Amino acid sequence: MGVSFPLASVSLLSHLRFIPIPITASASASASASASSWLLLCLRNGSWRRKHAAAVTKWDHRHHYSSFASHSLLKQRLSHSVAVRIRYDNGGSGGEEEAVLMSTVLGIETSCDDTAAAIVCSDGRILSEVVSSQTDLLSRYGGVAPKMAEEAHLQVIDQVVQQALENANLKETDLSAVAVTIGPGLSLCLRVGVQKARRFAGKFRLPIIGVHHMEAHALVARLVHKELEFPFLALLISGGHNLLILARDLGDYVQLGTTIDDAIGEAFDKTARWLGLDMRRGGGPALEELAREGDPHSIKFSVPMKQHKDCNFSYAGLKTQVRMAIESRNINTEKNVISSIDCEDRKARADIAASFQRVAVLHLEERCERAIEWALGIEPSITSLVISGGVASNQYVRLRLDDVVERNDLQLVCPPPRLCTDNGVMVAWTGIEHFRLGRFDPPPPEDEQEDTVFDLRPRWPLGEEYAEGRSKARSLKRARVHPSLTSIIQASVKLHR
Repeated sequence: MGVSFPLASVSLLSHLRFIPIPITASASASASASASSWLLLCLRNGSWRRKHAAAVTKWDHRHHYSSFASHSLLKQRLSHSVAVRIRYDNGGSGGEEEAVLMSTVLGIETSCDDTAAAIVCSDGRILSEVVSSQTDLLSRYGGVAPKMAEEAHLQVIDQVVQQALENANLKETDLSAVAVTIGPGLSLCLRVGVQKARRFAGKFRLPIIGVHHMEAHALVARLVHKELEFPFLALLISGGHNLLILARDLGDYVQLGTTIDDAIGEAFDKTARWLGLDMRRGGGPALEELAREGDPHSIKFSVPMKQHKDCNFSYAGLKTQVRMAIESRNINTEKNVISSIDCEDRKARADIAASFQRVAVLHLEERCERAIEWALGIEPSITSLVISGGVASNQYVRLRLDDVVERNDLQLVCPPPRLCTDNGVMVAWTGIEHFRLGRFDPPPPEDEQEDTVFDLRPRWPLGEEYAEGRSKARSLKRARVHPSLTSIIQASVKLHR
């Protein structure tokens, strides 16, 4: 049942915690104002929708939430619009004021081995960010062990979310929505985050937004670089993914290239482990540090997939080359042996690390060169290449790709290293971007059963494949559990036209 709010003045602005922006009142505006004040909501398409303030009973936005039950719900439901303009008539002396509505979203990330939560405002302010890492487990098991990772998430998820709230100095009721990664990732790990998000959202009657992990890596660049507009090209590189996408709009992506076997981050981790490096800081950073001591041209590794004129990636063959180089030099591959070896042994390992890194990144360079050509053919207005994901923290990667974009008159956009690795900020921000367009689900039931089957998408493509980019390599994994995010959104838009 709807409720009505008398608006004889603009006092509702402070109640809804807007940021007021004064607008000069005009005589015509005053004359046109009715005896009772009224609201105009500025929606994403720029049109103004008129609502009499004396009877604000319904507001249908993308077919979500047909009525409001309280002032609190009104605040939450309106907060993903762009602005509210109020005209009022006080005995013939009218006025007009516009208010930008702010939304505050909690983001939860548990897709792999980091438990993260953050609270972000729609104006780009990061109110808090908390990450609980599983580096000890990674070092102990030599990689991510899904069951162990799940247990580690379960142990800390409540504390991580609570810490995010406390660091932001907010109560649960101050939030507008909850965003959570639902894929891709490890099913056992995804479930922990989704279950927490649904329980939280259900208890406090908050909308919930399911987030695509790789889209979040791409969009966090828009949080840091406010001038970044669609369309842009993005290279997303991490332990489990290599992805080249053309981002045409929010939720509209073209996949130009992906990995046909192993991702670059996995190759970095495996090489670091074979070289006996300390994995507690992560294999990538440890290998990058050792590579600075080596000769990158000392070992002639072959660049992967030179014969394939597409934008796909493969690191399985390069890993095999590295393994053979290590074995031919009789290098001890025990864990963390790097701390007790002599100078000659260290130099041999450094040469392998440097040579591997050079060829691994050269593979990225060649694919990005071709992807830029393809992307400009589709969207000539592209001016930026975004690189994100855990491997984007690597300074050598950034340096080499900066050369690539300069040769093509583009700009390289990189989030800061802490926002390249998995984090809650990117999830919260992606949630905000979709929340603004009304892409969210209503609050889950507060009494949801323990055995509820959640919508988890461990294998979830971001966009549809570019026709010219389809790989003929046999090892390309094509099995899809879910349609791509792009196709889901396009189908929804057509359905609600």
